[in-house]
Amino acid sequence: MSKATSHVVYIAGPDTSADHANACAQQQGLKPPVLLKRRGTALGWVAQQPEPTDINADSAAKAWHNASAYALPGYVSAALPPHQDHIKQALNLMAAIAEGAEVASLFEQPPYSERTTPQFEMLASFQDEGDAQEIETIEYDAVNGDDVVAENLWCKASWLSFEDDDASLRFRFSFGMVGYEDVAADLERQRYAAQLTDAIFPESGVISNNSQLDAFMQTVVGTDKLAYVERIIYFNAPNGGAQFHQDVERGHLGVVFAQVHGSTAWLACSKTQLMDEVQAFINHADNSTALDELMNESMLAELKEKASSRAQLNEWLDERDNEPLELLLNRCPEFYRHLFGQGYGYIINPGDIILLPQKSSDECCWHTVFCIDDFVGESLSFAIRAID
Repeated sequence: MSKATSHVVYIAGPDTSADHANACAQQQGLKPPVLLKRRGTALGWVAQQPEPTDINADSAAKAWHNASAYALPGYVSAALPPHQDHIKQALNLMAAIAEGAEVASLFEQPPYSERTTPQFEMLASFQDEGDAQEIETIEYDAVNGDDVVAENLWCKASWLSFEDDDASLRFRFSFGMVGYEDVAADLERQRYAAQLTDAIFPESGVISNNSQLDAFMQTVVGTDKLAYVERIIYFNAPNGGAQFHQDVERGHLGVVFAQVHGSTAWLACSKTQLMDEVQAFINHADNSTALDELMNESMLAELKEKASSRAQLNEWLDERDNEPLELLLNRCPEFYRHLFGQGYGYIINPGDIILLPQKSSDECCWHTVFCIDDFVGESLSFAIRAID
């Protein structure tokens, strides 16, 4: 299997002291190391090489069509300064919600009320009792004078985990009934939901109002026109992030993720590559101790049996009931050492973008994310769709 190209090195296991990790990074000429730790599980120290990755549209297009991640270091750095006040407002909003403030009440006050009026009319706020991670959903109509031009748009605030020491949350913008309505079939309401995102979080313009990025992505995706839809604003807090997953959704081609405040560490690779690495890791005798320490005998037997068949492993990745595989993907330091060694690691800093193709459940980029700061960061995650 061929290695990916990245500039992040796994330098030491999670039990290594910060002083020793720093010494290792200095010896290798790397930037200061960061500890990958999420919801109490530490997975190792990584460090970034000093030279930036080259940006090439042809290489990005090749990665995209292979369902692999592609990073654009500093690509939107010049777009950040005009939005610094907006980013500060967003971080203050997140902090207020983390302290228990009601989202609707905050949105009814300046600057949010000034930016949503008169185009959007707030209808209601509620909490889905069946969703333990939901904080609050705010519903809007888009209006033109007395006419409703797009109904039942919404912004949903949710925690990213159930952990008390992880304050990470997100704001997701869409419309209609979640799980029942085919959002890809209604481009007009997708556009208005996107405009609602721009009104509440104007820093969204780093992606949505960026002609240079538009032209680049048109080349990468292979389309003359595209739109950024189904938008999510993330606030990853210390000890937070996301476990390995994919973001496939009908009608969407993939995701553009931009870091606007703070930094995140990633592992990202195609599903095909991830299956390659799972099988290679399990079959290598040197990893038997790490696997024995990670899970009990029956779970390890199930992992080996399911991973022995490519078709079984492919299906198992998409199932919810796959605890042995989940342990390997999210809690095994040696597996992370292996993945970083294969070149799948990224550190995404303010102004950086990472592209995550999501064509189908078999052709998609799987990824896991870590907050690597001692403060809350902000990032934009926008789905892409081609426009006829």
